[in-house]
Parts: sequence; C-alpha cells; structure tokens
Amino acid sequence: MRIGELARQAGMDVQTVRYYEKEGLIAPPGRTVSGYRAYGPEALERLNFIRHCRSLDMALADVKRLLVLSRDKSVSCDEVNALVHAHLGRVRTKRAALDQLEKQLATLDAQCASGHRIADCGILEELIHAAHGEACACHPPARGK
Repeated sequence: MRIGELARQAGMDVQTVRYYEKEGLIAPPGRTVSGYRAYGPEALERLNFIRHCRSLDMALADVKRLLVLSRDKSVSCDEVNALVHAHLGRVRTKRAALDQLEKQLATLDAQCASGHRIADCGILEELIHAAHGEACACHPPARGK
C-alpha cells in the first residue's frame, strides 16, 4: 500500500509516517516502478504498536527500544519491565505536578468573582505578584512552609 493509505489506516499523518521511517522506527519500504513507497502489512502493525505506545505517553526512544527488544523472543523481559517501571515513575511524577497545578489554578480561580473591572482582578494581581517573586496581599504565603 502507498503511504497515504498506510497513514489513514494507522490513524496518523503522512508526515508522521515519514518521520518514524526517518527515525528508524519503521523499515524503509520498497518502491514501486513509478517511485512510490510500497508498504506491507508489517508496517501497519508496527505503526499501530507505536501509536499505542505513544497513547501511553511513552517517549519515542522508549518505543524504539521496545521495538528492538521485540525482535529477539528468547531474551528476558526484565529490560521491558524496567522500561515500563521507569515510565510509570515519570507518569506518577507528572500526575503529582498536575495535582499541584490544579491546586494553584483553583486558588487563582478563587481570587476573583466575576463582574469586577480588570483593575480589581484578583487573578491578574496574583499572577503579576508571582511573576515578581512576591506574595500577594490578597493571598499571603502559607505558614510553616
């Protein structure tokens, strides 16, 4: 199949397929007599694998390593387990950061009720003070921290 059909079936852009090919995530395809890329079903299978790994927010380097490891069915899966465990740690760290971000945004949201003028906007005041590294009078720093 040609690259457009492969991309459509894999649910991605043609540019993404080309990028993955350039990065060595999929094998370079054969060419038709007229010079078009000609992909087989294994390319679609690999792109589906890559897309699924990316939906789990795995880095392309990790996906590439998984693809390399998948070629040798006789090796231990310890490296795969370690890779997934490390990724889980990154996801947990990101989740904690998102929880903190949510708290900060909720605090900002509570700074201002609608109907005020920009000059009296508690959210903008808080953001301006934070940008200068200052505590806002409308939101004093927490004690004991």
